Amino acid sequence: MTRLHSSKLLLITLATLLTACASGPETNSQARVNTNQIDQQIDDKVSKQKSDELFRFYKVWHQTPYRLGGTTQNGIDCSAFTQIAYSQLFTQPLPRTTELQSQVGKEVDYDDRRFGDLVFFKTGFNTRHVGIYVEDNSFMHASTSRGVIISRLDSPYWADVFWQIRRVN
Repeated sequence: MTRLHSSKLLLITLATLLTACASGPETNSQARVNTNQIDQQIDDKVSKQKSDELFRFYKVWHQTPYRLGGTTQNGIDCSAFTQIAYSQLFTQPLPRTTELQSQVGKEVDYDDRRFGDLVFFKTGFNTRHVGIYVEDNSFMHASTSRGVIISRLDSPYWADVFWQIRRVN
């Protein structure tokens, strides 16, 4: 093989390799976009599954009467309801009282609320209330007057006493 022929072969090989490398960053960028899309799809699927589980949980507890200090279907208070729900559905332990639950996780903006966030209210001078945000501006909770129900955050009463939203997991 002549030197000229070897040089041409080497140049062609190098050109091919350099051309192939030029597409690398686009592929990495596309992979990041696809990864983000896949992550979002997984989050949506997990949220949907957890949402279904939470509504099944709600059906079991729906209209259980409110009882201060209660932890059973004979009577339950708001913090016990959220504690049991988080334990069973999210395998996430929560403290027993609303006051302690209000210190768990991180506070999130009202507009950034998501399914499963804890919603807190100041219903009296020293009285606090907690529920679980579900969707469509609604939350489930153990109401003192109606037991375990779903209410709207934007109802006049709840909007007036709204305090904070916390994301636990």
